[in-house]
Amino acid sequence: MMTFLSDYWDALLMMTAEMAPYLILGFFFAGLLRAFVPASMMRRHLAPRNMKSVVKAAAIGVPLPLCSCGVIPTSVGLRREGASHGACTSFLIATPQTGVDSITATYSMMGLPFAVIRPIAALFTAMFGGWLVNRYARDDEQHSAEAVKNSEHAHCHCGHHHEEEEESGCCHDDHHHEDEEGGCHCHDGHDEGCHCHEGHSEGHSLFSRLTGAMRYAFVEMLQDVGKWLVVGLLIAALITVAVPNDWLAALQDYKLLNMMIVLAIAIPMYVCATGSIPIAVSLMAKGLTPGAALVFLMAGPAVNSASMLVVGKVFGKRTLWLYILSVVAGSIVFGLGIDYLFPASWFTVSGVAGPMGHCADCLGTWDWIWIGLLALLLVNAFTRMLIPARHPHHKDAPREASSETESSAVEEPAATAYKVSGMSCNHCKASVEKAISEVSGVESVDVDLPRGMAYVHGVHDSGAVVKAVSDIGFKAALKQEEQAG
Repeated sequence: MMTFLSDYWDALLMMTAEMAPYLILGFFFAGLLRAFVPASMMRRHLAPRNMKSVVKAAAIGVPLPLCSCGVIPTSVGLRREGASHGACTSFLIATPQTGVDSITATYSMMGLPFAVIRPIAALFTAMFGGWLVNRYARDDEQHSAEAVKNSEHAHCHCGHHHEEEEESGCCHDDHHHEDEEGGCHCHDGHDEGCHCHEGHSEGHSLFSRLTGAMRYAFVEMLQDVGKWLVVGLLIAALITVAVPNDWLAALQDYKLLNMMIVLAIAIPMYVCATGSIPIAVSLMAKGLTPGAALVFLMAGPAVNSASMLVVGKVFGKRTLWLYILSVVAGSIVFGLGIDYLFPASWFTVSGVAGPMGHCADCLGTWDWIWIGLLALLLVNAFTRMLIPARHPHHKDAPREASSETESSAVEEPAATAYKVSGMSCNHCKASVEKAISEVSGVESVDVDLPRGMAYVHGVHDSGAVVKAVSDIGFKAALKQEEQAG
């Protein structure tokens, strides 16, 4: 037993040391991408219902570091902003399969050929899926367009009426700020008169953008991806130590069967693009073909039971089936291409997962530094995520009266609490906050991600809040017995 635990620990350390520097570099580039590439650029290029917008959506989605849970509300938001159905589907397929963080991590553990082929496969699979939807799911497109139209309110997307917008030349909300010239730059605008960039505006200084990029990269992204990365490493180390080395060797000649087995495992489970890498490496070390490993890297992050339910609800049943078909067909085609068209020597895995290849004594000083840095970043991210759960209503809690005047003042009404299910990352949280803030009468909203709660201030229609959350793929219910404040 002690030998097993020692081998398991060694394998875990070696895999972490192999991935850590590339993960940190990938998160850094992801933060820069978030801070300096405006989301409004995507909206402008994805509206036309043609192949060009599908290609653009796939190209935009490949480097973005969004998991399958985060990409769904993002794609719904793009649809509400006018992006075509095919472009949204293309974005849905390409984005969760890769990202700058997972591409660098793929290079670290699987080599350059895998790191190149993986985003190319995601790109072409997404383009194929978008083309299928544009051609064969027109009824779904009309249905989603009508749903978006019916959910729009007679006010701008910053949550205020157009009369106010006409007077000031811009919509205003809790998230806006004015630049030095007095221009308004909202986080979530829709009208061209309001220069909005969803979290980064032209008025931000270089320092504030860099600060925001680092917070996104090493706090928010790690909160979203870190859990699945740790789970992936733990599973990969277990496979490395516990599974016999020749476990899959008997299936080497049955390459398509390898892929079918992988699809049966990957489709229902959830695994992120980065967390899937160590698992794929460990399975290859046990005899899984490189092509089947690519199938796991593509299908695992892109298709899972949760995302399928939401895609079917938001975009339509036919779109869902075409979405699954494109991912499955694309992964198999590229997997067979790897197994039959390229030299096997291109796809040998790192010695980390090979037999007797793990030895903690082999780690150098820099390996330990990278392991320690990644561990500190993960602890910091998880700690920050748990802090709001201890004081979820700190902004809304009534202050103790410090004077007779304050004690006689009318207390601010407590926020209305809603239980929101389906949120699993900061992108989900931001999407829910945005959707609720657009409901007429809502003054402010605070979403507690760990507890799955939304606290809404202002006189509003609770049914409209529930519908707004439902429209982006989540479920909300009024929590009568639990009030904020």
